[in-house]
Amino acid sequence: MGLLPMEADILPPSDDRVFKLILASPQAKPVLMDLISAIIKRPVTDVVVRNSELPVDDTREKAERLDVNCKTDDGSQFDLEMQASRIEEDRDTEHKNLKGKSIYYLCDLHSSQPSKGVRRYDKLAQTYQVTFCSYTVFPNRAEYVNSFSMRHDEDNEQLTDAIRVIYLELSKLDEVLRKPVDAMTELEKWAVFFQYANEAKYRETVNKVIETKEALQMASELLMGVSQDERERAVFRSRRMYQTDLQSNLATAEDRGRRDGKLSVARNMMKRNRPIDEIIEDTGLTREEVENLGD
Repeated sequence: MGLLPMEADILPPSDDRVFKLILASPQAKPVLMDLISAIIKRPVTDVVVRNSELPVDDTREKAERLDVNCKTDDGSQFDLEMQASRIEEDRDTEHKNLKGKSIYYLCDLHSSQPSKGVRRYDKLAQTYQVTFCSYTVFPNRAEYVNSFSMRHDEDNEQLTDAIRVIYLELSKLDEVLRKPVDAMTELEKWAVFFQYANEAKYRETVNKVIETKEALQMASELLMGVSQDERERAVFRSRRMYQTDLQSNLATAEDRGRRDGKLSVARNMMKRNRPIDEIIEDTGLTREEVENLGD
């Protein structure tokens, strides 16, 4: 039935490469159709992935896009991505970079539609940018799904439904986990799968979720296949090591910058003949560090 073994070491589907491997493989069409149907709350009867290839499998591929670009039976366009790493977001507390990237991808995809003869702009297909996030983007909003479209600034009248940006914050599923599985929505089941499939302590709940949907059983089998692939496991480890090293280097540089700033303040205070105790209190430096500045 595609259930996950209780003690199996499962790669996280919230990893962007694993996410794409699950959704963009040739046998994943029913999985992708079901997921998109759950997002837009209407049936999808066909889907075509337009970028099934993966970037080269080295650690530097974090600079590459690992999205799933697809088109459904009614012509609607979707770009789905998993945002798991916070490296570029850590110093951006309002997530302006992530939001800007979503808009850029959305507009790029929407404007890429070919024209035949005289273009009718009102006949362009709907375009969706869907971003799954393993961290919180909208801390002041309790809901885990946040959808945005073009509306009037004052009375909220919709200008068009042609483009839409949707964020699914997987960090906000505490309330969902408390629900009985049969009370979860289709999208909630997918969210639980993406966020918790690799965590052994949630394995029983995840398996109950998987049991309810054939598409999730297929996704589970695809995830198991990826998790048992030694090459993919090696790529996953390399990418995680690269990200950890990068975060460590950034933190070290920030610490060095903060310390250099404190030393500069301390030197200026010494020039003004401020007491050592005052310099220590104002800068947080040790007595030894302050006294060595006079050497």
